[in-house]
Amino acid sequence: MYSKLLILHFSGRDIEKPVVCNLTKLYDLTFNIHKATILPRKEGIMVIELTGLKKNFKDGIQYLKDQGVIVKNASQEVTRDEDKCIHCGACTAVCPTAALCISRPDMHVVFEKKKCSVCELCIRTCFTRAMKIHPTTEIFFE
Repeated sequence: MYSKLLILHFSGRDIEKPVVCNLTKLYDLTFNIHKATILPRKEGIMVIELTGLKKNFKDGIQYLKDQGVIVKNASQEVTRDEDKCIHCGACTAVCPTAALCISRPDMHVVFEKKKCSVCELCIRTCFTRAMKIHPTTEIFFE
């Protein structure tokens, strides 16, 4: 699975179309809306996390662009929900930068955010969903 935070800009004529819902229907993608301001007959903006197979993801992005939606990547970072983490270590096996590692002798997973390259491999590996992706810059809405 592939997941990315996106900022979608809609023009006044595009907001009447169910383009985000069509991502699920036509491209088997799931979305989580983080923030949205869309007013009738005015410009709208939406921050969504889009998830699915990489090929479907690319096709879905192209669909959005074909519909007149401006698509931008959001600046993002990986965070860990300490309450959900069970310290299984699965994330450490896929982390290419050693931002996630096992602390010995207590055998707890340590997350060094400064080493993280935001490759998102840990997010796909974490079955408790303790690893998450979040925007790092504030998105301003009018």
